[in-house]
Amino acid sequence: MAANVDAIIAGLGGAGNIIEIEPCITRLRTEVRDASRVDQAALKAAGAHGVMVAGNVVQVVVGPEADTIASDIEDIIG
Repeated sequence: MAANVDAIIAGLGGAGNIIEIEPCITRLRTEVRDASRVDQAALKAAGAHGVMVAGNVVQVVVGPEADTIASDIEDIIG
């Protein structure tokens, strides 16, 4: 999954759409600027087991690699 970090960022609408991301056990809890830019199919194609959107909060189920993936995304988006 970690190799798909770029695909996850794209599925979340790009680096500029991500306000905050934090790991939560097996999920990436992400606050986005514009939820309409989130591509759930792309996130699933990148390896996500599930995607839940509530307002501008997107939870992406990625499994036990959530900590590593969130850290990699934070490194990329600054």
